Amino acid sequence: MATINGNSKGSADMTAEEIEEILKKLGAPDIANHSQRFFKTKAGDYGEGDMFLGIRVPVLRDYAKKYQTTPINQALILLRSAYHEIRLFALLLLVQGFTKGSADAKAEIYECYIQNTEYINNWDLVDSSAPQIVGAYLENKDRQYVYTLANSPSLWERRIAIMATFHWIKNNDFQDALSISQRLKCDSEDLIHKAVGWMLREIGKRDRAAETAFLTAHYSEMPRTMLRYAIEKFPAAERQRYLKGLV
Repeated sequence: MATINGNSKGSADMTAEEIEEILKKLGAPDIANHSQRFFKTKAGDYGEGDMFLGIRVPVLRDYAKKYQTTPINQALILLRSAYHEIRLFALLLLVQGFTKGSADAKAEIYECYIQNTEYINNWDLVDSSAPQIVGAYLENKDRQYVYTLANSPSLWERRIAIMATFHWIKNNDFQDALSISQRLKCDSEDLIHKAVGWMLREIGKRDRAAETAFLTAHYSEMPRTMLRYAIEKFPAAERQRYLKGLV
């Protein structure tokens, strides 16, 4: 049985159910209540129906290190949990395993990830895993799958598409990020507007001319939130020119 980091000691002997019970004991009702508001879990909101235990992210990261030898099949059971923090914990395990794993382990984790995107269903879950797994795996491979995700009816799959490009942006590879940004520039969802604007801003940190060229061609069509995120680091006078359509 494959384990997250390729060995078979320690937490490899624990089941997903045992780990989930340990994590549940870490929850705090006041944190859970705050998280349910923060992650918009009311009817009609993007996180409708999501359930929280009330575990802080640093705590989850510490436990992910502790249980890093969890078998991949058990991590996938955790990923399908009803509780948000358990799903995040599972993704942290998979990211650790991918980062430290062999080529075969990376391929297995990538395949598991893309087959279970329905459980990667909030912005923090996407942002903490898509660059590290999807972006990293496809770095030197055919990236058509990311374009397929960009056309998905799922908000979260579209966010995976744009956030996967963050890995390439960090390596000064902007072509796919710009192409996917163009595809998503008229998206209906605010969480896509924010992610696209964020990635454009990250491109601008590394190559201001590349970001400016994209904005010059598309800023008049971009939703206000997307544009504001993209130009956040620009000088005030330049930001105002974009916002007033004077570029």
